[in-house]
Amino acid sequence: MNGTPADGGPQPLDSLLALLDLERIEQDIFRGVSRPAVVPRVFGGQVAAQALVAAGRTVPEERAAHSLHAYFLRPGDPGAPIVYEVDRIRDGRSFTTRRVVAIQHGQPIFHLSASFQAHEEGLEHQEPMPDAPDPETLPSAEELLPAHADKFPDPRVVDRLLEVRAAIDLRYVEDPPYLTAGVAREPRSQVWFRTRGKLADDPMLHVCLATYVSDMTLLDSVLLAHGRGGWAVGDVVGASLDHAMWFHRPLRADEWLLYDQESPSASGGRGLGTARIYTRDGRLAVSVIQEGLVRVPRTV
Repeated sequence: MNGTPADGGPQPLDSLLALLDLERIEQDIFRGVSRPAVVPRVFGGQVAAQALVAAGRTVPEERAAHSLHAYFLRPGDPGAPIVYEVDRIRDGRSFTTRRVVAIQHGQPIFHLSASFQAHEEGLEHQEPMPDAPDPETLPSAEELLPAHADKFPDPRVVDRLLEVRAAIDLRYVEDPPYLTAGVAREPRSQVWFRTRGKLADDPMLHVCLATYVSDMTLLDSVLLAHGRGGWAVGDVVGASLDHAMWFHRPLRADEWLLYDQESPSASGGRGLGTARIYTRDGRLAVSVIQEGLVRVPRTV
């Protein structure tokens, strides 16, 4: 995977690409570092993207990732390196399967299985892209977050959120959960996203960046259904439990992608989010499903 922007890129994007450029310490063992997150643990999208990078580096370039299935086992320590051990499960004529375990302090924190496929032609159909306004008409995070800093009990949250999203331009189609806390809404959310800068023509890089972003907002629809503002507001606590993605068609993470998300169910302290990622010209590129821990804090 080529981790260099095509045009040198802005500094935040350089930093994100460096985060995904794992150090190889043995043939199938890699080491990565973390970046600060809004919550005091490793961001789930980061460890999922890094694990996919590790798997991809043991697979022939002509085989593209077509699916991943992952479990978040323990909270990651952002101050410690993460070791990724890749197990070469299968190398078939059409498909390649890899299993990756992410380890910190001698314990597994994350487990991923990924499958890769050689290109072939086949039957074609897809769910149509839903209606959405042009991303350029929507407010950026830099416009939205500072204007509503009073929604967060900790004023430092805005700066942390802006830092985390400095490399990703992510724009909500409708108000995010923190703006409508206390009012239940339809359990559906849409965001447009792209990297803030052009990327090299490396398909695996674009898939890994989509994986990184996929964990940012997927459980928003769960929060909307119950009028909850989210982790940064403090009216829920939670974490990603498992995550699955299917990569249907090529995408570019440096061009606008529509992330259409909804929640069909929440129960037992868990919420389910399902989503589709479309290219701007209407091609269904990725399907995503995640279940997360979503708990209401106990009051004394």
